[in-house]
Amino acid sequence: GGGDGTVRIWDAGTGTCLSTLAGHAGWVRAVAYSPDGAHLASCGDDGTVRIWDARTGICLSTLAGHTGGVQSVAYSPDGAHLASCGDDRTVRIWDARTGTCLSTLAGHAGWVQSVAYSPDGAHLASCDGTVRIWDARTGICLSTLAGQTGWVWAVAYSPDGAHVASAGGDGMVRIWDAGTGICLSTLAGQTGGVWAVAYSPDGAHLASGGDDGTVRIWDAGTGICLSTLSGHAGWVWAVAYSPDGAHLASSCGDDGMVRIWNAGTGICLSTLAGQTGWVRA
Repeated sequence: GGGDGTVRIWDAGTGTCLSTLAGHAGWVRAVAYSPDGAHLASCGDDGTVRIWDARTGICLSTLAGHTGGVQSVAYSPDGAHLASCGDDRTVRIWDARTGTCLSTLAGHAGWVQSVAYSPDGAHLASCDGTVRIWDARTGICLSTLAGQTGWVWAVAYSPDGAHVASAGGDGMVRIWDAGTGICLSTLAGQTGGVWAVAYSPDGAHLASGGDDGTVRIWDAGTGICLSTLSGHAGWVWAVAYSPDGAHLASSCGDDGMVRIWNAGTGICLSTLAGQTGWVRA
């Protein structure tokens, strides 16, 4: 999803664009598949969340309620709920089937840039200049993780739920203990702000992307940078691992490309071109 207001679905093996989903009036900021792969959620500057049939490309529902752009969206692990966050400084939890807003989580002092469910669905992490951990059922804020100097652009839970990674405008990736809120390690090396962060499915590695146009793969345990993937001509906005951890996808604003990498070797396997404008997610 990106600046042209569309969501595109690609064949990850061939790089062919299978379908283009149009409907958002403005930038598409984030996309997320449902756990069963049947649906796709997207959100954007028009203040809505849209749920699409991933096979047919038909828009099934439009979730309206945010008063401002929506920056991020995430499905609960069981697929029953959908969380979104945005410029109105709130996190909203929706019934993924009916589109009803179940709760609004308020407390952030700035635009909320990213939201992520814990693997067991019990907690949510979100970020502005801080990271907040919420009880996903009650909507109570359990802890606030402060330490990043500047905006926090993305959050991700480790697959075992023990850690939360955050990506910051200060050029750092921080790994936090999800239970205690203690910062366990700071990963430095990206030159410029870090926009995106993602754990590998086995939790051993962490990928980040940022202003310097690179994707970096880190050892999640030691914090050592294992490899630097270069090729994008501009900021890297998003990173995501394939379910088996073998591949890594990244998207870039300036060059409008999605790149597929071999996560082990760091070789760029394919470049997906077709979006007209920056690719945000």
